[in-house]
Amino acid sequence: MNAAPHNSQRWHRFCHSLLIEAGAESETMTTPAASPALHRADGKPPRVLVVDDEQMLTDLLSMALRMEGWEVKAAASGFQALAAAREFDPDAMVLDVMMPDLDGMAVLTRLRQSGNDVPVLFLTAKDAVSDRVAGLTAGGDDYVTKPFSLEEVVARLRGLMRRAGTAQADDSEPILRVGDLSLNEDSHEVDRGGAQIELTATEFELLRYLMRNQRRVVSKAQILDRVWNYDFGGRSSVVELYISYLRKKIDQGREPLIHTVRGVGYMIKAPQ
Repeated sequence: MNAAPHNSQRWHRFCHSLLIEAGAESETMTTPAASPALHRADGKPPRVLVVDDEQMLTDLLSMALRMEGWEVKAAASGFQALAAAREFDPDAMVLDVMMPDLDGMAVLTRLRQSGNDVPVLFLTAKDAVSDRVAGLTAGGDDYVTKPFSLEEVVARLRGLMRRAGTAQADDSEPILRVGDLSLNEDSHEVDRGGAQIELTATEFELLRYLMRNQRRVVSKAQILDRVWNYDFGGRSSVVELYISYLRKKIDQGREPLIHTVRGVGYMIKAPQ
């Protein structure tokens, strides 16, 4: 990845936020919302290969993924990625699309031609539909666009490894619960009191963030950083709008789960 196309201030804020998240993840996530640890069939931690030519990004991602308890190896080029995939035998790969020697699409093509079906999560600065389709058509399993939320990368990697069967958890399903509300992080199904609730992708990410931090107040700025990845320039009105959307779908006609803490932010909690 080349950092030049990005606004410098935005890029450094993104990297700094990853560093903060990696250091503070265990403090900010409450025990009830924490996802169960993953492990390989042999009981060992999952292995993840991170491929990007921007060393700051690979260092931060690697540190954060290790805090999940996973084994991590980094590669800075396409050819290094191919060698590491053979030697490290990863359970999942985070692969940048734009690299100087061999781009991510070419790396994936060679992996698939060699019979390697490791789940691949693409990192890309491109957001055109054609680029996303190209990555998935080439054999990629999922993608995130830069800048991204660290929490999103972890959640997507967990989902990829579980669906592929390269790693598993001790629980039967990756479900977050708050009262009679449940959210399945793999299938993206949301249910309250036995009734299925249809959410947009953004509504789902906002609800997941609230549920992973249940009984903890999160500010509008934190929500913007985690759910919208800084793309709204700090405009808190979009948070208020989507909180209202969620309330209509989650709370209308029921005992409220989503609460406003005036002057601070929002919190989700089960009724007393």
